[in-house]
Amino acid sequence: MNLQERVGQNIQDARRAKGLSQEALLFAAGLSRSYMGKLENGRNAMSISALESIALALGIDPSELVKPRART
Repeated sequence: MNLQERVGQNIQDARRAKGLSQEALLFAAGLSRSYMGKLENGRNAMSISALESIALALGIDPSELVKPRART
């Protein structure tokens, strides 16, 4: 899994843990629906600004979104 995919999965996991829909998160972060979907699926690179906006909307530190995922 590359970094882009990891960040996407971490966003999705954090969003679900907070009980937020993708739509609620994109609204809170000020991002478009298609952009958010591509980010969560690891199909689009994001800017530091977008990473920070998403983390703020999730109420977490941006570093949480780039941490390696736990192995299962």
